[in-house]
Amino acid sequence: MAERIFGSVVGFISCLMCAIPFFIISKYEKDSRDPITFWSGDKTLKKKVKDVKNYNGEMAVVYRKCAWAFVLAGVGCLIYMPIGIGLICLECTVGIYVVWRIYKKVLEKYS
Repeated sequence: MAERIFGSVVGFISCLMCAIPFFIISKYEKDSRDPITFWSGDKTLKKKVKDVKNYNGEMAVVYRKCAWAFVLAGVGCLIYMPIGIGLICLECTVGIYVVWRIYKKVLEKYS
């Protein structure tokens, strides 16, 4: 029983540690003069994005949603470990694709 609780807590903390960078990016980069990149560090975004303020606002929302998805997975770990693991797997496969598609739409909208 103690091992199960320990594993659930470790899963929850691990998910929170994944969420923290997304929350930081969404909070502190939304007012940046440079466009928020999508994990790749694309330096050509400065030339592509015309309305940086609104682009960053929408990308901050995307990053915040990613952070909350990890928090949800962490809570899933606390409730029942297979739920948390399933949510993490969904976030790291389908979720990445969905976020990439949203990023492409946001980039197209402000380019």
